[in-house]
Amino acid sequence: MKGLKYFTVFFIYPVALIVIGFMCGVTCVRFFYPGTFQVRDQVGGQAMLDLEVADNQVQKAEKVQETEEDGWQRITGTPDIVKANQAADVDNLDDSRADNQEEEPQEVSGLSQTLNAATSYVLAETDLRNDTIVETSWKLPAKYIGMNREQFLEAMELYEASPPLEELERGFVSLEVLSFSPQKVVVQMNYDFVQPGSCFYLMVEDNYVAVYLEDRTTLYMDTDISLKDLPEELQQEIIQVMYVPDEESLYDFLENYTS
Repeated sequence: MKGLKYFTVFFIYPVALIVIGFMCGVTCVRFFYPGTFQVRDQVGGQAMLDLEVADNQVQKAEKVQETEEDGWQRITGTPDIVKANQAADVDNLDDSRADNQEEEPQEVSGLSQTLNAATSYVLAETDLRNDTIVETSWKLPAKYIGMNREQFLEAMELYEASPPLEELERGFVSLEVLSFSPQKVVVQMNYDFVQPGSCFYLMVEDNYVAVYLEDRTTLYMDTDISLKDLPEELQQEIIQVMYVPDEESLYDFLENYTS
């Protein structure tokens, strides 16, 4: 009994007093500070609600990511196929770059195909009657320097459409550009050369002797024989149109009076 008394006095009473004091403190707090525990309860409930919302958002994000990954795999295929497609894209890109690199030199080389002062100008004079060709090399006329192929062909077309009178008198028919390069240009000039007749006539043109065919209108050749260098009697004959019976007589005259 004495031991039970000591246990009650030193243990049960103090515990009871602590519980009573705690209850009194809670009662006082609720009396003097109403709503305190309600706020704490609300705050705690809100915190729990926020945690639940955050968890739901994380779960939704994970599901969306999984869905996107699944969709990407369905679109692009397996990882091996994806790698193969990527390698094919890289090869196509390299091929396109190589094509562009091959095209650039062609453009540059096209710009360099122009005539210059060192270009050889070759005329191939073709006799259409006798089917013969005589080639002569000349210095490129200054008006053609700097032209490209298209410009030169256009100039030749204009020349063919309106040839000089001297070319027409020689029997010019047409022309053709056989080759074009900065090193050499070859132009074929086609002629139906005037054939000498049975007789000739000597006339005066710009104070020089000119030879005409028997129709007196077709020029056979120009000469460098000045009228003033001939004897006066011969001058009068040529001024009045001198008759030459044949080709042999004509060349005898030219040999005698050509300087």
